[in-house]
Amino acid sequence: MSTETDGPTGLEIRTYFVRGRNALVARADFGEMYVDYYLHQAQQGRQLNAVHDTMLKEAVAALTLHCASRPWNESWAWTIHFTDPLVNLFVTGDNRRGSIIGQVFTENVKEDERPLFLADLVRERGEPRRSAVELESTDVFGAVERFYAMSEQRPARYFRHGPDDFVMVTAQPQCDMPWFEALDDAAIRTLDETETLSLLEQRHYRWECGCSQEKMLGVLAPIMRQSPSELFGEEQSLRMSCPRCGTRYVITREALEAYVGNS
Repeated sequence: MSTETDGPTGLEIRTYFVRGRNALVARADFGEMYVDYYLHQAQQGRQLNAVHDTMLKEAVAALTLHCASRPWNESWAWTIHFTDPLVNLFVTGDNRRGSIIGQVFTENVKEDERPLFLADLVRERGEPRRSAVELESTDVFGAVERFYAMSEQRPARYFRHGPDDFVMVTAQPQCDMPWFEALDDAAIRTLDETETLSLLEQRHYRWECGCSQEKMLGVLAPIMRQSPSELFGEEQSLRMSCPRCGTRYVITREALEAYVGNS
């Protein structure tokens, strides 16, 4: 009996070309992905405050729409450092795997007066690239728009179409800039009626990290080979968290010794 699925699973992102305006539109309702995000938070026994929760969800939406408008062979990681509130947002997406993940850091965040946007790009068979942009805005979408203006060398704008429904519009060569700059939430809601949109692509993304106990063992193995006492001291186990999604792992000395012995 066949066990094939009906098609790709996960959140669907659609991209369109606005004919006559030379602009690209990416859009999705993130309700489905946010459910998976909340389930992940619950599994880890976490609950962000309302401000941090909104910031992370907006960063996830912004990155996912960005990834969906980019080539298939790219992976992106954004770290957005805000000073008010003092927080680091980390979100990362892999176009090949169709995965998105992120978390909020509120502890041990460097206190300074420079909000900063760090963007790391990895392409298959290409050199990694990092961009660093000082921010002027205190909101997530404003921060991403500044990154586009300063690093991508083309403007992008983000809009809220519904409670969890977001739209990104990016200017392409010879874009109708007066039209682009005049866009607002009301214009976005009637875009299907006022403009000619040509569907370019449909992609699917999941809330997924890919971390595992074995991968954590692999991270600790070099230190274990050099100096086990630095890791465990007199203890027989240690706790560590995945830096991408925050999943907690308990690593026992016995398990790590076995991993090192077999690798």
